[in-house]
Amino acid sequence: MTSQAPPGQTLTLCDFSQASEIESWSIVDDRIMGGKSQGQILSTSKGIGLFKGQVSTANNGGFSSVRKPLRANVSDYEFICIKIKGDGKSYQLRLKEKSSDQYSFIQNVKTTGEWEIVELLLSDFYPVFRGRRLSLPNFEGKSLSELAFLIGNKVNESFDFQIDTIYLK
Repeated sequence: MTSQAPPGQTLTLCDFSQASEIESWSIVDDRIMGGKSQGQILSTSKGIGLFKGQVSTANNGGFSSVRKPLRANVSDYEFICIKIKGDGKSYQLRLKEKSSDQYSFIQNVKTTGEWEIVELLLSDFYPVFRGRRLSLPNFEGKSLSELAFLIGNKVNESFDFQIDTIYLK
């Protein structure tokens, strides 16, 4: 039996109102394998993280992602919550239990174009490697070593995704 966090207890994983937050994020695009997509992560004057850019399907490409390494014990939490404002497009929230894992656990998030807090059950994250679902159990982890957002909708498109905070609940 997993112990649960007391009601109202949260653990902040990311808060872009902190000036140093932007330094812990990095971009990984399909350019690592010859693609042409290009993303960037910026901090706005309002203390918001802005992940924006262009996805290109040229040269068998088609994705851009932004990642943050971390060390978080998630044993006492059921949900990961993200305060975001997207552009109406779908993004993946990706989690890694161990940094050495080749695969990620993912859930898709369809943005509305408005500020929203999206609560995702950790146990609903499913394992994927290079776009293919793996025959492994859903996330059962006790820790997180990385979180990422990825856009890869198989079309040429610009994107604009704002991140305020990410926390466990």
